[in-house]
Amino acid sequence: MSELAALDAVRLNFSPSSLAALNVVLAVIMYGVALDLTAADFRRVARMPRAFAVGLLAQFVLLPAMTFVLVVALSPPPSVALGMMLVAACPGGTISNFLTSYARANTALSVSMSAVSSLGAIVMTPLNVALWSSLYEPTASLLTEVALDPVDVVGVVLLVLALPMLGGLLTRRYVPALAARMFGPFRLASIVFFAGFVAFALHANWTHFVAHVADIAALVVAHNALAFATGYALAALARLPEYDRRAVTMELGIQNSGLGLVLIFDFFAGLGGMAVIAALWGIWHIIAGSTLAQIWRGDATTLPKGAANQSGP
Repeated sequence: MSELAALDAVRLNFSPSSLAALNVVLAVIMYGVALDLTAADFRRVARMPRAFAVGLLAQFVLLPAMTFVLVVALSPPPSVALGMMLVAACPGGTISNFLTSYARANTALSVSMSAVSSLGAIVMTPLNVALWSSLYEPTASLLTEVALDPVDVVGVVLLVLALPMLGGLLTRRYVPALAARMFGPFRLASIVFFAGFVAFALHANWTHFVAHVADIAALVVAHNALAFATGYALAALARLPEYDRRAVTMELGIQNSGLGLVLIFDFFAGLGGMAVIAALWGIWHIIAGSTLAQIWRGDATTLPKGAANQSGP
């Protein structure tokens, strides 16, 4: 890990306009996601309280705790460790719903978890970052240097997650025909815009990326595998049916790394180790999640009756 230590001193190259663009892109993504949500998606929570509670426990408690254990075991440089903790503190990523559906798992549970965890992130993301990083001396020192204020983090999460989601929900509620027409284009545009932003970020900081990508990639793969394993293990221990276990697993393995990048550039001045962790996670979790979904799609033996015909394209 010694060669990664240089990342602690690296600040990635981003202009104020680029940072504003990232905030707008993530807000647009969350607005587009909410265009496909209805009150029924939230009412489903009452019909599956145990599975939902297990999923949120895994998302906001167990994954950050297991990430802390991984950080202590591997002792990466402080900026890298803090990046891992931040990603683990983020809510589920938007693509998790599509991958859960494709895997023929419980899409309703996935959608409910994504929606509620995104709203819960207003409090839980800054709380988890502050808690776990303060328990690890190297990251505690880093937080002291940047003087992170959880209240400021709450404000950013409100602007880029909660308010856009509320706008999308209101559009779906009061102008459903417009929401239906907008959902497809918004989903496609959000994927293109975010991919383009990541590509621009990598191009602007190519030297740093190339110098450290191999070592960082190994950490991201290990961390992401831990997230998938944590979701499945807790769901299995809770004796959830396989149909629900797969949804919880996908929610844990697909994190909103876009929110992570927003917070990194807004509050940590583009700290190198953190930014590379979040950017690579955003690429790798799609590869790993798609592979897992493809494997599960071919196995409908453990799904509820009729689910194979209802849960995915």
